[in-house]
Amino acid sequence: MTIERRTLGLLAGAALLPATARSQPAYPSRVVRIVVPYPAGGATDVIARMIGEKLTAQWGQPVVIENRAGAGATLGAELVSRAEPDGYTLFETTSAHTISRSLYRNLTYDPIRDFTAITLTAIVPLVLVTAKRVPANDLQGFIAWGKAQRQGITFGTTGNGTAQHLTAALFKLKADVAGEFVPYRGDAPLNTDLLAGLVDASFSTLSAVLPYILSGELKAIALAHGRRMDAVPNVPTFAESGMAEFEAATWFGTFAPRGLPNEMREKIARDISAIVAEPAFTRRLVEMGGDVTNYPPARFDQFIAAETARWAEAVRVSGATIN
Repeated sequence: MTIERRTLGLLAGAALLPATARSQPAYPSRVVRIVVPYPAGGATDVIARMIGEKLTAQWGQPVVIENRAGAGATLGAELVSRAEPDGYTLFETTSAHTISRSLYRNLTYDPIRDFTAITLTAIVPLVLVTAKRVPANDLQGFIAWGKAQRQGITFGTTGNGTAQHLTAALFKLKADVAGEFVPYRGDAPLNTDLLAGLVDASFSTLSAVLPYILSGELKAIALAHGRRMDAVPNVPTFAESGMAEFEAATWFGTFAPRGLPNEMREKIARDISAIVAEPAFTRRLVEMGGDVTNYPPARFDQFIAAETARWAEAVRVSGATIN
């Protein structure tokens, strides 16, 4: 066969390929946005920006953060659910994503069906902290003190249906103590009143109260996690304190709209996992009171299913609902 005939054969074969196969550029070939459903400066935003900066260098394309805060993280989620599943819109969110499926009556999207789970980056456990005026120093002492309060315990929360609120509701049931929830617009005002002793206790993310635990301004009673954390090695877990199978955390993970091609899903997961495994990234998460998880897509799918079921039960117990 002559060179000319071989060349004509190759050209003819290429012509039979779909246009997308012949013209599809390597991913990514343009700007990628990571939607964060919280304001700038929070833990989710910080983690997204750490990942975005590294991906920009790794991919050779800008990775920009777009903050779409509001409605308990559902505004950002709705935006992403309507985006094209082409890898150019990603979503960095938290456990609020799995809570929303049971909490909100009128969601315009399904938090599971309408998203592709890519990778779980980190977990920050909740910790039971109390004001310094509370006389208890351990879990059993706190429960005994709570039972002795005529009005019950006041639990500060960051709002109706949040992980803090739902975890406190489960604790009340399991410990058989009375109490009421005092909602705040975020960790900052809640911590202000905790420090002032205006509320008794809170199930807070470890990152939000870590400085006050280390300074002794708040008491850390027990950690809702499977093991002790390096940031607070002297704080026992609930299991160690006599309350088994009581774990709750805020987690951080990356998603995309439903329909993301599997090869793209695997690539993004691998690239983010490489970033999370870097010592500097791990060190920063530990400083924030977090645990690096680095779950691949299949394991993240399993985690999401378990979290959705667990928070559905917490919503049911609490009676919380949002229209």
